[in-house]
Amino acid sequence: MKAAVLESLNNIVVKEVPKPEIDDNSILVKVKSCAICGSDIRIYRHGNNRVKTPAIIGHEIAGEIVKTGKNITKFKVGDRIAIGADVPCGECSFCEAGIGNNCQLNYAIGYQFQGGFAEYLPLNSIVINYGPVHKIPDNLSYDEAALAEPLGCILNGLELAKVEFGDTAVVIGAGPIGCMIIEVLKKMGAGKVIVIELSKDRLEKAREVSGDVYISGQNEDTVARVLEETGGLGADVIITSCPSPQAQIDALNMAKNRARISLFGGLPKDNSMITIDANIIHYKELVLTGAHGAMPIHHRKALNLIASGIINAKQFISHKFPLDDIEEGFRISEDKLGMRVVINP
Repeated sequence: MKAAVLESLNNIVVKEVPKPEIDDNSILVKVKSCAICGSDIRIYRHGNNRVKTPAIIGHEIAGEIVKTGKNITKFKVGDRIAIGADVPCGECSFCEAGIGNNCQLNYAIGYQFQGGFAEYLPLNSIVINYGPVHKIPDNLSYDEAALAEPLGCILNGLELAKVEFGDTAVVIGAGPIGCMIIEVLKKMGAGKVIVIELSKDRLEKAREVSGDVYISGQNEDTVARVLEETGGLGADVIITSCPSPQAQIDALNMAKNRARISLFGGLPKDNSMITIDANIIHYKELVLTGAHGAMPIHHRKALNLIASGIINAKQFISHKFPLDDIEEGFRISEDKLGMRVVINP
């Protein structure tokens, strides 16, 4: 089969590799769509201790089952499926508690398990039995279904942030994920969504989504503007969806008393330390939370939200490329020239 193989840092090569073999407890998927995530770019540029090169990455996947092992009863040949990233081991205390995204083995498609930047993808018994693998509703395209993975992560993050009807929310970072967060916040009943973005182009693109107030992080005092927009009280919910230490610091200063702050976007490993005024958290009684990945239930809910039309996934797809042009897709994503980029192997 043809695959985009990450040979080493900054070196991804499209070439012929052996087509995966499956055992009696596995399935083989013909990949139709695999979107490029920011974490794919980070693996490409900086590596990851769960990815051993040469490797096939990519984890926002949709495809068709073309072969099943004789013991498989959950799926059949011809099923259209969407596949998420985080795979619970199914056996540890975290998985038993239903929070498999906190599994200490931390299995994931495109990390320890082969990813979707290839013509075919094998799914082993762990993925089939415990992972985010769900049938695609008939009215949904493969490209749209692939976006159930990032949407599932958003559902997990906003669930932890305990968004309530009528909340004023701030989203710092209006890339593809940030824009999806804006849309979900409005559908969850947020009364006012304030968007902050450094990039002029991304800020303009974000105006096509259902936010209410748009603030330039380049030209305005973002904390002062949020306070102005909230009558001096601050926002009920702040989501940082960008890899910026300053955004996390600013979030505390634009928070209302008893606000919930979600550090949704991770920071670079070499720039992950921030200095904050802990008294702000103390006296405002703030709730500060992280958000990492998603559980299979979030992936299923995300797929259903897209299929029902509640979330319009099409608006978040700006580019599509064949597998041969994956480097161009990576360039578009890295240079922030659009929204989600989808590879169609």
